[in-house]
Amino acid sequence: MLGTNIVNTQGVVGHGASEDIAQLQHFSEGEVAVVVPRDLLVDWTPKERTRKVRTIDLDEFSSLFGKFEHTAWRLETRRRYASDEATETYRQFVETGRANWTFDHPYCKTIREQTALRKRVERVRIVDEQPTTGQLYLLDNAKRNSGMGEDIRNLWRADADRLQLPAEDFWLFDSRLIALLRFDDDDQLTHVDLITEPAEVVRCCMVRDAAWHHAVPWQQFTAEMHSDA
Repeated sequence: MLGTNIVNTQGVVGHGASEDIAQLQHFSEGEVAVVVPRDLLVDWTPKERTRKVRTIDLDEFSSLFGKFEHTAWRLETRRRYASDEATETYRQFVETGRANWTFDHPYCKTIREQTALRKRVERVRIVDEQPTTGQLYLLDNAKRNSGMGEDIRNLWRADADRLQLPAEDFWLFDSRLIALLRFDDDDQLTHVDLITEPAEVVRCCMVRDAAWHHAVPWQQFTAEMHSDA
């Protein structure tokens, strides 16, 4: 990097900015002045306690999976997802211990198209020491999702707590857009908050890196869990 950065908060190198830069003196060798957009400074200055987010509905959220360019990464932290329990596959799993997975859902079509383009779709799912029915269902669900090209790993909740992973449930798209999932008291997904604030994105990238490093591929996790049992 070159020396000290001198910033102009207007974000344009107009007549006033040029005059300001011309008045700068006493540069050391190799130092230059740069113009920084106001929005960038706003994003990286100290934040208010309440984050400003854009809330979207579930239809707009679904459309994000057809738009990301490189990576989509998910942290799943909940013990129960009510939407799973409304499916035929969940009924099958409760009754027989396994489900008849198909690729008929529109999400499956989208993800298969994306992974065929060599885009990465990855998840880390947190599992309790005594797994809930919903968590066991998702371990079985990994058979289908991995068949679509997803890379799924699991992590015991005790390890997640040791790593101080957040309880938030979110998708991270292209390491720049957070889709924070919001649930009601009945574990129903109600809406999604989109966050692009750089400091929050960096925090979620750090969460991803820690979770991904310590999580275990779902096949290995399932085998070890059954072996311990």
